[in-house]
Amino acid sequence: MRYTWPKKKLCRREGVNLFGTEKYDLEKSKRSVARPKKASEYWIQLRKKQLAKRMFGLSEKQFFSYYKKAIGSHTEWTTWEKMLKMLELRIDNIVYRANFARTRMQSRQFVNHAHFKLNWVNVDIPSISLKVGDTIELRDKLKESPLYKSLLEELEEFSKQNKWNVSSCKWIDVDSKNLKITVKALPGNDDFDQIIDIQKIIEFYSK
Repeated sequence: MRYTWPKKKLCRREGVNLFGTEKYDLEKSKRSVARPKKASEYWIQLRKKQLAKRMFGLSEKQFFSYYKKAIGSHTEWTTWEKMLKMLELRIDNIVYRANFARTRMQSRQFVNHAHFKLNWVNVDIPSISLKVGDTIELRDKLKESPLYKSLLEELEEFSKQNKWNVSSCKWIDVDSKNLKITVKALPGNDDFDQIIDIQKIIEFYSK
């Protein structure tokens, strides 16, 4: 079941700004973050799991499915690396990483409303997993919409010193002039959000 209560409450619960915008900045919050005086290991693991799940905007069932896929796949990567790679490679996350949306919530809404094409095909499923070489591009009819025209102006300003590539993610290439994203590599360990303690999450689920 997806959480529909006030999102600022979620941020206070986890002690961080989960959504990245000023609206959820805890430093400006008058209410303090509650923490037990002596946290158990289970409590720490639970909170780390909840933090990551809420950052990506996933239900418990969805988040647990990524853990199951990670332990079931056979690659040279560790379980935590596989799980984070799968989360990062979601199309809604990549749209967010490219700065085509201000939050993951917004990027999920954009994808749900079929704003983007994946490899020239219209898509509306936020959980689609991308691979190296895949391209995401805003549909032509939306490029003149007020929403994306203002976004294009912002990206153009940001990109003046960066040859149109406005994302800090090294594993994607962002053409903000044409509102196009290309996955040029798999995300590496340095590309993951350091606030996410995936090892604690693995420990939580493996009990």
